[in-house]
Amino acid sequence: MANHSFFVTGTDTGVGKTLVSAAILHAARAMGKHTLAMKPIASGCDRTSEGLRNEDALMLQNAITEPLAYELINPVALEPAIAPHVAAEQAGRHITSDRLVGFCRGLQIRPADLLLVEGAGGWRVPLNDRETYSEFPRQLAMPVILVVSLRLGCINHALLTAEAIRSDGLRVAGWVANRTESEPMSCEQDTLNYLVNHMGAPCLGILPWLEQSRPEMLAGYLNIDGLFEN
Repeated sequence: MANHSFFVTGTDTGVGKTLVSAAILHAARAMGKHTLAMKPIASGCDRTSEGLRNEDALMLQNAITEPLAYELINPVALEPAIAPHVAAEQAGRHITSDRLVGFCRGLQIRPADLLLVEGAGGWRVPLNDRETYSEFPRQLAMPVILVVSLRLGCINHALLTAEAIRSDGLRVAGWVANRTESEPMSCEQDTLNYLVNHMGAPCLGILPWLEQSRPEMLAGYLNIDGLFEN
């Protein structure tokens, strides 16, 4: 059974959740850990001879140590590159948190040291007219890893997201600062210092901007030992 399960969310869309998740998986692999991952919902999938495939889900599949069929990693694959609840509506599908929980529990019973579950967008992305994605990790009581893109406004976004996670009764297990732009943000170190002092959770790493970012190249910038302590 997966001993440590974490939900990976971001301060917004496009903050590098998949890259960070895959980097964590590579860092865990280097520690000799057995890993699993899933991206329950992926919009923006490409049509292939094997069916709909998503670039992010494939990155996770390549990063884990335990072999998993694509359909177990990405059970809800949607073609339009738009918000998941809109893409699902256009595809005639209805997504519920209960259904995603069922998919995840199927992986949680498999033997592994670490299971990462990557969300979509930010914490309050809608699943349907009644539920947001945050309901899924809440039902599983799953600790959360927050990805923070180092850009103007990130302090507000990071603190508000952490506040929302905790108000939902979940623990922020750690956060990762990710440089998503080639030019460093103004006063970057001041921003990092503030976040370190006010997030109330450990910083698991500060990832640099790389022209050709690959998760295995970023794994060395992470310190994830604390994820396996509890």
